[in-house]
Formats: sequence, structure tokens, C-alpha cells
Amino acid sequence: MTRNLHVTVAAIAERAGRFLLVEETVAGELLINQPAGHLEIGESLPQAVIREALEETACDFRPEALIGLYLWQVPGSDLTYLRAAFCGAMGEPQPHRELDSGIERTLWLRRDEIVARQPQWRSPLVLRCVDDYLAGHRYPLTLLVDLLPHA
Repeated sequence: MTRNLHVTVAAIAERAGRFLLVEETVAGELLINQPAGHLEIGESLPQAVIREALEETACDFRPEALIGLYLWQVPGSDLTYLRAAFCGAMGEPQPHRELDSGIERTLWLRRDEIVARQPQWRSPLVLRCVDDYLAGHRYPLTLLVDLLPHA
């Protein structure tokens, strides 16, 4: 069976016990997820998470560490996601920036509030990344080797 593999990134940002999430409309359904998205051609993983966080939250994100790499297959499909989750510092919203298409709003939720909204998770990676962050999983960004050509 051929797999449809997607490489994605996610920003895990925490302030005073609350985690930054986005509410997004996907196929007509309102879901929650970390600021996340697909790696684009020519981008490094840290560049992708900076871009995705800005597009989805209108805030600058500075990745400080890799929390983990996550392989998840969507049940009943050939879709497989490889997610690189980064923790880091989130700046203040830039009022002149619009949120990406499909993003309804940003939310800062405690872990228990995230658990309570389980039916709205975009994937099980939402809570797993938070839990790994809370467990202290941190890997240096130097773990990632960028062999991309630079302009």
C-alpha cells in the first residue's frame, strides 16, 4: 500500500500554564490544533514553524527546542503525518496581520480545558505534544540538519 506522507510542523507555546491553540474550520467542522502546517519546498523545519505560527496567529514565534517527532496515520485512510513539534517563545499579536484562511481565532487553554475539548481535536497529536512538553521533552535545534541549498 502506498502512503500519502505529509511533513508538518507545530508550535507549542505556553504562558502561565495555558497553551496557544487555534480554532480552525476543516471540512465544515470547527476543530482545535496547535499553530501548525505543512513544510514547503525549500524550507527548513524551524523556518516552517515560524511561518506557520505567524500565518495562523499573527504572532512571531521563536523556536527554542524540538519537543519531538510524531508519526500518525489517519485511521481508515492512507494519510500519514510526520510532525515536528517545537516549543518556543510567542510574541504579541501584530494587529495589521490577518489570520490564515480557515483560522477562526486563537485560544490560550489549560491542559484540562484541552482535554475537555477532545471531540474538537484536529488529531491526537494535540494533547500528546502538550503532554510531552509538560514532561520536559526538549531536544536542541542542532539535532536538525539542514542540507537545503541557500540563496
